[in-house]
Parts: sequence; C-alpha cells; structure tokens
Amino acid sequence: KTTMGQAISLPFKLASTTLTFYRGFFYYLCGKGRYTSYLPPSSSSSESTTIPSYLQAPSTATGNDNDDAENITISSSSWTISNFSKSPLFYQHARVHLYSLASAFYLYNKPHYRKLSYKQDIVDNFANVAIPGTGLPLSLFVWNKPLALGLVCTVSPICSFIASIHLWLKTRGKSSISNEYAIRLLAPDDWFSYWRLNCRVAGMHALLNDIPAGYEMENKWTFLEEGSKCDVPVSPYLDCPAIVVKHRNEEGGLGIHFYRNATDGGDWIIQERILNGDWVTQHLPQNAPLSTFRVITQSRGALDVSKKCAVEDVTALSCVFRAGRMGALTDHDSILFDVDVKTGKVLGGTTNAHWYRLGLHEVLPGRCPWRSSDHDITHHPDGDIPVSGSVVPNIREMLHLVETSHWKLCPDVPLVGWDVVLSADEKLPVCLLEVNLSCNFFRGSFDRKVYLDFLEDMVGRLQEMRLMADRDGKKFK
Repeated sequence: KTTMGQAISLPFKLASTTLTFYRGFFYYLCGKGRYTSYLPPSSSSSESTTIPSYLQAPSTATGNDNDDAENITISSSSWTISNFSKSPLFYQHARVHLYSLASAFYLYNKPHYRKLSYKQDIVDNFANVAIPGTGLPLSLFVWNKPLALGLVCTVSPICSFIASIHLWLKTRGKSSISNEYAIRLLAPDDWFSYWRLNCRVAGMHALLNDIPAGYEMENKWTFLEEGSKCDVPVSPYLDCPAIVVKHRNEEGGLGIHFYRNATDGGDWIIQERILNGDWVTQHLPQNAPLSTFRVITQSRGALDVSKKCAVEDVTALSCVFRAGRMGALTDHDSILFDVDVKTGKVLGGTTNAHWYRLGLHEVLPGRCPWRSSDHDITHHPDGDIPVSGSVVPNIREMLHLVETSHWKLCPDVPLVGWDVVLSADEKLPVCLLEVNLSCNFFRGSFDRKVYLDFLEDMVGRLQEMRLMADRDGKKFK
C-alpha cells in the first residue's frame, strides 16, 4: 500500500516542485522579487520578509535538529540525507540559487570583470563543458537570451528528472525520486551548479561595485606582482627581459622562438618548472604533473567594499587535493580527493571529468557516465597508490596562508579559489600558483550553512545596490 501510495503521489510531487521552480525563477527574473528588496525570513530588518511562502521552510520543517544535523551542513551529497528537501537549509539554498539564476539574464549584455560582457564569459567557459551523456558543449545554448532561457526552462527540469530516475535505478530504489528531483532543480549540489552560482555572484558583485581592485588578481601577472609586493609566497618567476628557445636540431631559422617576459611588458610569465614536494610525490604515480590543493575562501569584507576588512572576515571553506594523472600535463586531469579542513585528513576521491567529454559519440550507451563516484575512491588509479586516510602536513598553516592572502590581495572579492603548491623547493615549500575569482569547489565538502548564510547576506546587499542603480539610471561601462 505504501509503495502504491508513493507511486500515485509522485506525479503531484514532481509537478509541485516544477511549479515552485518556475514561480521562483520568474519572481526574481521579472516579478516582484526583481523590484523589491531581498529580505530573507531571518532578516534583522524591521520590514517583513519579501521571500515568497513557497521558498520559505514550513514551520514543520525538519533537518537541523535530527541525527543528520552535521551531515546536512557538511555533506556534499544531499540525496544521502533523509528529508533534506524539507530542511531549512534546502529552502535557503533554493532561493539563493533561483535569485542568482535569474540575475544571469540581468548580467547577460553587461560588462564582466574579465570579458567585454557576461555573455562572452559564459560562451567561452561553456565551450568545453557538456551535460554528461550529451556531448554537446553548453556554449551552443547561451549565444542569446532566448536560447539561454530555453536552457533554463526546459533542459533544467528534464535533466533533473532524468537524474532522479537514474539515481533511483542506481541505488535500486533506495533513493527518493521526488526528493532527488527537488534537490537537482531547486538546490543543486553538483560541482557545476556551485561553480555557476559562485560565478553569478562574482559577476553581480563586480558589476554593481564598479569592479573593485581585488578583481585585478584574475590577471596572473598582476597576482604575482602584487603578491610579491605584499609578502605573499607566490610562485617564483624569472626577472629577465626575454628568453629564446631553440630546437637542438633545426636549421635555417626554424625551430627558434622568442618570448618577451611579463616583467618587461610582454605577454608571457616565464618561470622555472615547480616540482611536487615529498608528501605530494608519494601519493602520485610516476610522470604525474604538478598537483595542487584547491582551497576556497570567502570574505565578508566584500559585503561592503567601502569599509575596511579585517583578517577575521575571511574564512577558508574547503580544500581538495587534485592528484594528477600519469602522463597529464596539468592537474586539470586528476582525481579530486576531499580534505577535512579541520584535521587535514584526506577523505574519499572522485572526479568531474565526465562533464568535459564532447562529441556526439558520447551519447552512445556506455560511453559517458552520467554520474561520477560519490567520493568512494581511496587509491590513485594509476598505480593503486593509497591516498585516503593520509594527513596533509600543516593544514592549519596552509589555510591561514590563503586566508591572510585573501585579506591582503583581494578582501573586496567575495569568493576566491587558491591553487596551493607543496613544492620540493626548500626555500619556498609552500606557494600560491594562481587565484580564480569565479571559482568552483571541485567537489570538496564545506559547511554549507556558513556558505549559504554568506551568500544570502551577499544577495541582499546586491539587490539593494541593483535597486539603487535602477533608480539612478546607472549606465555600466
């Protein structure tokens, strides 16, 4: 009877979730939410909340006070948590997600901090990304607003439904189709959705604050130059006007290349190759690339860039060890091992490589997995090298380094992804390779309440600034 009842109620639950998605998205795209302040239920403002009732947790909501309390805030796999779609954190995630998704259309033709427009940024960034199993680069669907709107309004619900059915089959009925559908559509916790959420927040923040100085750190040379000035241990570079690279056997003027150094106004940053340190090397196969740690930090100082930021306003959220694959040139081809930021213990590994598989042949059965492993990799697959269970040395010092670096270099940027190197250089055992301001977590776990509380505060501030820009008729350049 229970199974029959669940089957009968399933279409109604899916329809209710889909209606909530459309109502919430259009509320922030062109409805009342576009033209009023963003006041969440927990707002300290004397005004009542402006959040629609369907995006507020009901008074009977469960989740934060049960046995899954820690998992709800820390776990990066929501489907494993019972009744997560009924928890207050789910509703908070849903309204932040829908607000930011609608804001992408506000940003679309406006300037971006690293491109001429937000459109150009997403077209470029989506060129090598495809929904797993489709093989089609997402850049094809964001060339104009109508196409992008179609992607949001049709592809999102369809893919969310397919994902919920796929998980139900994969777990042999242990997962809930309606619960997974709600998570995928309203509060998605996959790496791609977190990446895009962070990108939209960065885009809105930079635009409405007239691109604060910290966004210049996206330029790799500016980052190295400013880092050196601020006593931040950045990766070393050669201070010479230019270099000449010759092939040892070519003649007649062939095989010779000239590179003008960025130190002399050129386009090239010339560096010696950095080698992995002992701890990193022992967890990698031979001929593996430089393998970094991706650490994400957030700065509450970015909420109001006119005020001075304190180092205490910056918090490290997550850490992932990107263990490069044998023969790869960079650690973009790697196994992503989650790291506990409190203890430094390496947890399970996973990958997001299936999101980068392009070509129509990827549609064929068995070609491209729809999901990657849920952090169940314990050994590096190239050599069966044990990784999980090891402890990253001096994790607290590493996190403190990126927190103080965020404070020194770009406190006016909300979220920063740091590529941290544990190198073989005894003079510089730890250094920062580069920063990413439209960053992703690379499937690392983090305290989602800390993250979502910050984002909701940021959304409220950005909406206030957007309404001021509307009233003033501000022109963005």
